[in-house]
Parts: sequence; structure tokens; C-alpha cells
Amino acid sequence: MNQKIKVVKFTDSEGKFFNKLCEWAYKWWGERDGWSFEKMEYFMKRMINAERIPQTYIATDGKNVFGMYQLAMEDLDVRPDIYPWLENVWVDENYRNNGICRLLMESVTNNVRNLGLSEIYLYTKHVGLYEKFGWEFIEEIETFKSETPIQRLYKLSLS
Repeated sequence: MNQKIKVVKFTDSEGKFFNKLCEWAYKWWGERDGWSFEKMEYFMKRMINAERIPQTYIATDGKNVFGMYQLAMEDLDVRPDIYPWLENVWVDENYRNNGICRLLMESVTNNVRNLGLSEIYLYTKHVGLYEKFGWEFIEEIETFKSETPIQRLYKLSLS
């Protein structure tokens, strides 16, 4: 994979990658959850902030976008007591197994620290992926999502 790929904060909802980010999220979970594409665009615009959460980060070489993740204050309705969250980690299917996920995950620590935070959470159905990047499995959690009602809750401590 090209060594010029970097993970950067995405702050331009009018930028050339915005539609691709919306397409990924829509195809991944928006369509399944009954969202219109317009609702997804609105959601994604809300996730783009320069100085505060929610924020969106992308893996890019400046010409193409290869993956993304978002930081949010809320993600799992059944656990409003914990925050912030890492969510919507995605690598374009054409670029998987090329180190993009590693680039994304390695940038999470610095980006979360730069926001003055000492921990972050995520939930996922994946087993063994996030542990590679220092995430601690906390518990199985009921998400009330129809396709995967029980998922895994993780925490990344930065202190």
C-alpha cells in the first residue's frame, strides 16, 4: 500500500470525499436501519467538527479515501452512562488487508488524547480485532439491534 496514506480529520462536508463517506455508512448500516440517503447525509454533516466531538477521520492519500472512523459522545442507547465512543470504523472493501485499519486505529490514541480525553469505548461483533490495538474487552452487551443483538463492549484507556 502507498506509504503516503495519512489519517486526517475530515472537516469539509462539501469536499470531494463527503459523498463516498455517506455511501459507505448508508450501505453498511443506514439502508438496513431504514434511513434515506438524505438522512445519512444530514447525519454525516453533524459528525464533522474541527474542534469538538463529534469528529470524522479519514485515511487518504489526497486523491482517494480508503477508510474512516468517527468519534462521538453517544452511540449505544442502552449505555448512555459511558462516553465518548469510537464508531463507524470502515475500510473500503477494495483496500482491506493492506494496513489501512492499522493506520486508522493507531491514529485513534493521539486524536483522542488531543481532545483531552483519557478513555474511549466501542461496541462491535468482531472478536480479536480491537485487542490488537490495546482495547480491553469489558463485557457482552445487548444492543437490541436485530442482526446482532449481542455485541462486545470495549474500552481503550489512554492514561
